[in-house]
Amino acid sequence: MNMNNALKECSTNESITEISEMQTEFMKKHKRHHHRITFFRLFILVAFLLVWEFCAKTELIDSFFFSSPSMIIDYFLEMITNGSFFSHTGITLLETLLSFFFISIFSLICATCLWFSKTASELFEPYLVVLNSLPKSALAPLFIVWLGAGMTTIIVAGISVALFGSIISLATGFKQADSEKIKLIKTLGGSRMTAFIKVVLPSCIPNIFSNMKVNIGLSLVGVIIGEFLAGRRGLGYLIIYGSQVFRLNMVITSIMILCAIAMLLYQSLQWAEHYYLKKK
Repeated sequence: MNMNNALKECSTNESITEISEMQTEFMKKHKRHHHRITFFRLFILVAFLLVWEFCAKTELIDSFFFSSPSMIIDYFLEMITNGSFFSHTGITLLETLLSFFFISIFSLICATCLWFSKTASELFEPYLVVLNSLPKSALAPLFIVWLGAGMTTIIVAGISVALFGSIISLATGFKQADSEKIKLIKTLGGSRMTAFIKVVLPSCIPNIFSNMKVNIGLSLVGVIIGEFLAGRRGLGYLIIYGSQVFRLNMVITSIMILCAIAMLLYQSLQWAEHYYLKKK
């Protein structure tokens, strides 16, 4: 018996060792794949910038209209020196974060109300779909008339771009929660609020994070639309002003800064999601 137990234990240890080695090999392959993807992403970006700079230097393209990486870097350093980078980027970032905050709060509250009331959901769903399909740039002039030209109008423009789609997405996610668990809670005497807190909301956290990652980009788009029409500061204002006076370095540099802001905001939410999943 002792011999059989020893053989079984030896076999089990060998199986565990084999699984451990397979996991280690899988992790190595995953890391190599991740490193390759990162390398090729950087390679494509650097290659694009080099080709752009070469075409501008050899006059294959007109640098007055298309600018060049070196000219963009020079103008970016000029913006830092005179302080315009911090004032214009700061105001755009503030407006975007405020818009994103209000979108997240309002959409979560509205989606929760729609989940609690089936009648309200059936009543307001067509209106949400129609409002979400409206071109938000068409609403911006109305916001200017109603609210005046200023930060409030820009923030409202940012909210309008993502709010209705966010409500629809969250409400749909709430409805797809595990109905069997909800029935179990009701059977045990739990309230609808208990079912929402214990089942619906936890199961929809990944959907909420995905929704937020979409909303942060849409908030930035809405803010730029607002700055196009009502801004006196911000990157959207620089883009419009630069195009009007044919300062294309200003336009393209502002666009590059917007790309960097969008990447930073998205990555911040990605890190928050990864942190939540690890803690969970």
